[in-house]
Amino acid sequence: MAGKMTSRERFHATFRFGQPDRTWLFPQWVFSETTERWLREGMPRDQHFNTYWGYDRYEYLPLNLALWPPLETKVIEHAPEWHVVEDELGGQVKAWTDRGIGMSQWLRHPVRDRRTWERLKLHLDPAAPVRYPEYWEDYKRSVRDRDYALIINLGSFYGWIRNWVGMEHLALWYFDDPDLVHEMTDYVGDFIYRVVERALDEIPEIDVGMVWEDMAMKTGPLISPQLFRDFMMEPMERVTRAANQAGVDIIMVDSDGNNDDLVPLWLEGHVNLLFPLEVAAGSDPIKLRERHGRELLMIGGVDKRALRDNCTKADIEREVMSKVPEMVRQGGFSPLVDHAVPPDVPFANFRYYMDLVNEICTLQ
Repeated sequence: MAGKMTSRERFHATFRFGQPDRTWLFPQWVFSETTERWLREGMPRDQHFNTYWGYDRYEYLPLNLALWPPLETKVIEHAPEWHVVEDELGGQVKAWTDRGIGMSQWLRHPVRDRRTWERLKLHLDPAAPVRYPEYWEDYKRSVRDRDYALIINLGSFYGWIRNWVGMEHLALWYFDDPDLVHEMTDYVGDFIYRVVERALDEIPEIDVGMVWEDMAMKTGPLISPQLFRDFMMEPMERVTRAANQAGVDIIMVDSDGNNDDLVPLWLEGHVNLLFPLEVAAGSDPIKLRERHGRELLMIGGVDKRALRDNCTKADIEREVMSKVPEMVRQGGFSPLVDHAVPPDVPFANFRYYMDLVNEICTLQ
């Protein structure tokens, strides 16, 4: 057993199959309604959330990869429970105002043709001064002797475009207008590369890269592996190779749903850490490890449904013990409830779950 480690040392010991003092723990996502419930049920109000639960610290480099300036919007229709917002490109979203949980509904997406894509591109200038903090030199000095993992945002090669175009429309465009999709994906890849290259050059020993996609559903990916290879692979590799050359050899992808068919492609494209491994979609960390060995690193894999109001301690133990001890023993894995914890999970159940996890992760 190693002596007391910093969070950064623990991160690398966990994901490089070393001997951490305990497994590195990714801070759990929760809905705001869940936090409010837990506070009512006894979670201390005078403590920091991550410190209370024993999660490790990480930070993102403060780079701005968003549309900038943001698209101007206005409310064009409203009711007691919802309102419709229209952006400057004509995209329309119906947002619910009577609930905290629930996704907004796209009525019309902002990118509908080449003309609207050309207008959106005006908000994706990689050279805009706002892409980097105003006091960048001060920031660089502040992270030289850090004791936590530092993450660089490496963008998105499907998810952003899907959000701009719409999932169904993009699925058709791959066949009806492939030249435009190639152009969009290539531009996005170049945009990300040009934004992050300065940080990769000027900040030594960045610990991990992050790609966001959310490109799978319960039964499998939203696009085929062949479409991934044809449209995504080259722009993605342009960015991940640059990260690798700068010493960033752990690159994680956040994608919900069942990504099993895409994992080989991500690994080929230098993306080697997958999360959050949604159990309801069939994601199984033990099977993924059997299939891909130590090449694939993982965070997640704990079924949120095992922690709900009607679940017992035995239910929680059954879920945790079926995979967490073995995966922690093997290394290259950190347990996490598979996405944001919903408000039907009581504080007592989550407390029991975390007590189990902390014991397993410390006594490996």
